[in-house]
Amino acid sequence: MKIQNNIEKKLLSHFNPQHLEVINESSMHNVPVGSESHFKVVIVTPIFSGERLIKRHRAVNSVLKEELANDIHALALHTYTQEEWKNLFGEFPTSPNCLGGTKQPT
Repeated sequence: MKIQNNIEKKLLSHFNPQHLEVINESSMHNVPVGSESHFKVVIVTPIFSGERLIKRHRAVNSVLKEELANDIHALALHTYTQEEWKNLFGEFPTSPNCLGGTKQPT
């Protein structure tokens, strides 16, 4: 859980979020057991107020640039303001099952 902990620490420090979830989704993919390569981040912070989605994602990616360059293969971002989070009632999209890269749903 080293990578997951690093992600959490960096995001907590930089964004001071009201809500943060860092979910290791590596087990949903064709990777060795115990891998830390696929993550979902749900982050709620007033810093995102007035910011477009692309700018929010760029801000998170910038904070996690070292992990993205070296450790993370996939990163799903769900970035919300407090008001957006309130309107979602704390629900966020679930990740789809891995299709093995080139497999298409039947």
